[in-house]
Amino acid sequence: MSDEYSLSDVLERMYQNQLGLEAAVMELALHAEQQGLAKVGENVRGALWTIGENSGHIKQGLAKLKGKGKT
Repeated sequence: MSDEYSLSDVLERMYQNQLGLEAAVMELALHAEQQGLAKVGENVRGALWTIGENSGHIKQGLAKLKGKGKT
């Protein structure tokens, strides 16, 4: 199988998409807060916190998966 479509590559691309979506959602949260929608901003930041917490676990899992492929 081509490395371009390996499981680790696909997961890495999904992770990169997650980071991009996180940044875009943060921009929307900031815009909402500037419009006086503090509760919306608070709710979005709560969801973004969860994404951030999971990010480290995902990155570690990807590193382990890539490490197994090298042996």
